Amino acid sequence: MPPIYEKPSYEKYDYVLIGGGSGGSASSRRAASYGKKVAVVEATPYLGGTCVNIGCVPKKIMWHAADLHEKMTQHASGYKFTGLGTPKFDWAVFKLQRDAYIRKLNGIYASNFEKEHVEFHQGFGNLTSPNTVEVTLPDNKGKYTLHADKICIATGNQPTVPSDEEIPGASLGIASDDFFDLVEQPKRVVVVGAGYIAVELAGIVNALGSETHLIIRGETVLRTFDPAIQEVLTPWMEKTGMNIHKMSKVVRVEGQKGQTLTVHTNKGEKIEVDVLLWAIGRHANTQGMGLEELGVKLDAKGDVVVDEYQNSSVDGVLAIGDVQGKGLVTPVAIAAGQRLSNRLFGPEKFKNDKLSYEDISTVVFAHPPIGTVGLTEPEARKKYGDDAIKIYKSNFRSLYFSMIDEEHKEPTMYKLVCAGPEERVVGVHIIGQGSDEVMQGFGVAVKMKACKQDLDDTVAIHPTSAEELVTLR
Repeated sequence: MPPIYEKPSYEKYDYVLIGGGSGGSASSRRAASYGKKVAVVEATPYLGGTCVNIGCVPKKIMWHAADLHEKMTQHASGYKFTGLGTPKFDWAVFKLQRDAYIRKLNGIYASNFEKEHVEFHQGFGNLTSPNTVEVTLPDNKGKYTLHADKICIATGNQPTVPSDEEIPGASLGIASDDFFDLVEQPKRVVVVGAGYIAVELAGIVNALGSETHLIIRGETVLRTFDPAIQEVLTPWMEKTGMNIHKMSKVVRVEGQKGQTLTVHTNKGEKIEVDVLLWAIGRHANTQGMGLEELGVKLDAKGDVVVDEYQNSSVDGVLAIGDVQGKGLVTPVAIAAGQRLSNRLFGPEKFKNDKLSYEDISTVVFAHPPIGTVGLTEPEARKKYGDDAIKIYKSNFRSLYFSMIDEEHKEPTMYKLVCAGPEERVVGVHIIGQGSDEVMQGFGVAVKMKACKQDLDDTVAIHPTSAEELVTLR
């Protein structure tokens, strides 16, 4: 195991980062590649942050398991596979295997630090000046100070959970991060929230056979996404057996942890479940770090306010990733961190390097998956005016489902949002099998400011779902 440092190795570092997640790791390694003295302060024993440990990676692994369960139980018979019996998912054993893979990734992160001469200091970091970070060792076993020319805040965010004062019994539930600590598959689950985390986790347990309830405040899930996505996904989730409680709020929770919970809604419903999972949003990890005392400006949500070059309001203190409230996905933190180190420590050609936060592709691992980039239709109409917008849309089912029973045929919807007389593609919104993989290439096209004619000029790949995006009329 690579070393974990418990004291400074230098009188002064070039760069100290607080947070060893995706952004902190990427930025530190890029800085070290320029020969700089770099240290990362991480409160947990595991590098990789939310994404590696309790986010994207274990979530996608669970999505694969759920997707495979659907294929075996609902699709295989359509392709005339017989003798499969009733597949049973062993959650407990799979958790051990999944966790072992995550520990392997942690080891790779740590090994990369050692190879690239980035110091890993395990402890809680707080700023005592614009050039000093105080490190408190685990279990308060001691403190020491790291001096640096530049300090970067890369502490990410954490789930927001209501207090018992706000909702009596709320603490009987778990946060979305705790989902991966569940040792056994819950038979009955309530997920509260309509965002992508709620949709993904509810989709996983539902596809694996748990009785699943989703409590949302509005009529549809994913309310910040293009309306066409909402209109396709919400009814399909209901069709797959998920119980969606619309226009609803949790008002009280009764029971004891580890036993049956009764979730009461504002509509008078009583839902008995084994697990209540809150997925109602996240907030920045900025508490207790001495930021406000130092003059680092935070917004109303607690995010670090930064300019286009990731500078905070205090000279020499920077912030990247979820803690600064923009582009809350792992690749954004990585890209911003690498560009920041290029600008701070790289050659002259990178002196103005920065990340553009426009047209960032994202996916949602729902069932079926979703891909999106650019402006939604309402956003585009607001920006360019109704007369300047033209919509191209197609609803269909992929060829894969031609052999599958009607009730299990997943929907696919592809939509282009085009603006101006040149019909520049300013938004792509797709849902359906394979949309997560399709999105990456079309994300490049939008970033390059492709127009509808560019897509029309591209010869289709047949038979694929993706070809629909270059044949829309």
